Amino acid sequence: MNFPGKVILITGASSGIGKEIALQLSKEKCSLALLARRIDLLNELAEQLKSNAAKIEILKCDVADPGEVKLVVSEIKNRFGKIDVAILNAGVGHRAGAKEYSAASSKKVFDTNVLGITNFIENILPDFIERRSGAIVGVTSLSDSRGWPGSGFYSASKIAATRLLESLRIDVKQYNIKVITVKPGFVRTAMTAKNNFPMPFLMDAAKAAKIILKGIKKEKRIIQFPFLTALGSRVIGIMPDFLFRYYASKWSEKHMS
Repeated sequence: MNFPGKVILITGASSGIGKEIALQLSKEKCSLALLARRIDLLNELAEQLKSNAAKIEILKCDVADPGEVKLVVSEIKNRFGKIDVAILNAGVGHRAGAKEYSAASSKKVFDTNVLGITNFIENILPDFIERRSGAIVGVTSLSDSRGWPGSGFYSASKIAATRLLESLRIDVKQYNIKVITVKPGFVRTAMTAKNNFPMPFLMDAAKAAKIILKGIKKEKRIIQFPFLTALGSRVIGIMPDFLFRYYASKWSEKHMS
């Protein structure tokens, strides 16, 4: 996939991986529609990018709000005429043990991490099908391998997003639409800065963005990194339940108490 001349939508573009993807794509002679809830940070980013990208538009958008997403997608098409690639990167994290269990927190995580993807797909897919082209890039996580202690809402939302994209990939193949799943390990962002436990192979957001864009160019079905974390995630995913419970309980006693 070549980026020059493409109209690329990025959610969660105000910080972290989304911001780094925007910074790197701005050198690819493509047009960018940058979305986030924090318009002040988007304005700062647009100022950095204006000398590079062919065209930049910033729009305030809460990906969890279906009505707002519909309006924003329509506005992007009005301004650019089309969308070629949607990088659905917005996400939130939430850590809580049994004593902090909250259905409201669960809803917030799923509304952003899962419905935040489906809200956009619903609005861009008809055009992609009609044109028989387009790419949907959804960012999930390597944490989708098991139900990690203290991260049940997050892990569950990520496996839901991973399976959703997997199913969609098959459904839209006949229309020549690409669906790419991005599964990062630990990346240095504002979200991971809140973690108070070891994060093996922690990676800078700029390096993560470079890996993601390289994978999109190659049209890889799944982009997962870093290698050792992805390998570990795969091993843990097939680990017998009793072993996972044992080691996860030991980890929880050490880091969640």
